[in-house]
Amino acid sequence: MKKIIFGIAFIIFFSFLIVSAVNMRTFGEPIISEMDDYFIENAQSETGANNVVTSIVFDYRGFDTLGEATVLFTAVVGIVALFRGVKR
Repeated sequence: MKKIIFGIAFIIFFSFLIVSAVNMRTFGEPIISEMDDYFIENAQSETGANNVVTSIVFDYRGFDTLGEATVLFTAVVGIVALFRGVKR
């Protein structure tokens, strides 16, 4: 029974990989959206930042960046707790 479940899971996973590879964009092909133009035109006036990337990371997506920093901090604390010596 385990072999059948493993085989089905393998087939589903492998099929997902094949479909993803077939539908992948060509390397270097840009994704054009309306948001690009919006950020380029309004970033400096709305955020006061001269760099568009900085304004997106810290102003438009500030909570997302805070979440990523929290996950990184938690991972570091977990690794330090795991590898520190235990005193007896």
